[in-house]
Amino acid sequence: MIANDNTAPTRAKGRKSVEAWSGKDKGDENFPVASLLIAKPLRARVHAYYDFARNADDISDSPTLSPEEKLARLNAMEAVLTGAEETGSASATKLRRSLAESGVPAAHARELLVAFRQDVIKTRYENWAELLHYCRYSAAPVGRYVLDVHGESLDTWGPSDALCASLQVLNHLQDCAKDLRDLDRCYVPQDWLHEAGLSTDDIARPETTPALRAVFDKMLDATQDLNRTAADLPKRVKSRRLRIETAIICALANRLTVLLRHGDPLATRIKLSKLDVLTASLKGLKYAP
Repeated sequence: MIANDNTAPTRAKGRKSVEAWSGKDKGDENFPVASLLIAKPLRARVHAYYDFARNADDISDSPTLSPEEKLARLNAMEAVLTGAEETGSASATKLRRSLAESGVPAAHARELLVAFRQDVIKTRYENWAELLHYCRYSAAPVGRYVLDVHGESLDTWGPSDALCASLQVLNHLQDCAKDLRDLDRCYVPQDWLHEAGLSTDDIARPETTPALRAVFDKMLDATQDLNRTAADLPKRVKSRRLRIETAIICALANRLTVLLRHGDPLATRIKLSKLDVLTASLKGLKYAP
């Protein structure tokens, strides 16, 4: 069973802080974040990255900040991350120091900010390709950072990008009703909705219609293709601990794909159970040798 070290994200203190922590932490995620499978020294580096990402995400999702203020705060986080500014974002300062110690490039964190800025100004995605391009910045940098921290080769990036994109799309499907209601965001490809005679407003219904179910299934079919590509990741990872972790995450992605295919994300939030996590963990242990 995976156990997470669920310390709260860093919150910057003082008047000049741009951070506004929402209260969410690693326990709110679908998948393990720096679980105890990760070696302790490396776990601290993953926590630093997660804290930075969590705080940036909270800014882009804030219900009270204006778009202009959100962009200004995200820019400030990047300025602190790169050393252009010394204070204003505790999580960026923490990550900057971690990156300096590890030698891992800041690009993986700066690319995340590209996606968070996009979330501020873009609320619809025309097609699947456009959504995957968003995932390249919102999700892929996470996997690439973890791989770099472990000293893995670039050969792992392809299947890792596929896994991260899968996790991102699955999360979008889980939260499609909430994202539309709270943020007026829709990550369901608009062309697929239009082909089915639907509009974004149909996602605001209390239950999924047959036509919308077909669109969700089309997204899940494409996501399963990503899962198949991702299955090669544990085979390429050299670190034993990370190999097990990635195998577990692959199994969880496959399981959540199945759950979303048989459940209604408009009627309830589809999520993994403790049994799902246990089953995935046992599958992951096959990669221990």
